[in-house]
Amino acid sequence: MLARVLWVLFLLMPFSVPAQVSVGELSKSIFFGGGSYDIDEQQENNLARWLDSIPNLLEKYQVQIISHTDNIGGRRYNQWLSQMRSQMVFQILLQKDIPEKIIHVRDWGYENPVFSNDSFGGQRMNRRVDVVLHPIVF
Repeated sequence: MLARVLWVLFLLMPFSVPAQVSVGELSKSIFFGGGSYDIDEQQENNLARWLDSIPNLLEKYQVQIISHTDNIGGRRYNQWLSQMRSQMVFQILLQKDIPEKIIHVRDWGYENPVFSNDSFGGQRMNRRVDVVLHPIVF
C-alpha cells in the first residue's frame, strides 16, 4: 500500500521541462500519464494562467502545439494518442479565445523524442504536449 501511495505522489510531483525553443519563443509543457490524454485540472489552470500572463498574445505570437508519446505501444497507437493529446490542448486554447487560425499542430507520436525512451524517467518526460509561442516577425 505504501508503495502505491509513493508511486501516486511521484506521478503527481510538479516538474517542468524546457521545450526546445529558439530565441524569443515561449513554451509550456503539459504532461500525461502512460496511455492517457486526460489533462488534470491543475495543469489546465496552469496553462490558462500562463497564457493570461503573456501581454498581447494574439498580436505578437503564433501558437504551435507539439505532441509526443513514449515508445510503449505501436506506431499507429502512439500517433493516435499524440493526436488525442494535442486535441485536448487545442480545445483549451480555443476556450481561451485563441483563434484557430493562429494555432498549428505537430503530432510526433513516438518519433523525434527529446528524452531517451530507454528509461522510465525519459519515457515519462516524453508523454507531453508542448505549447510553443513563436513571435510574429514584422
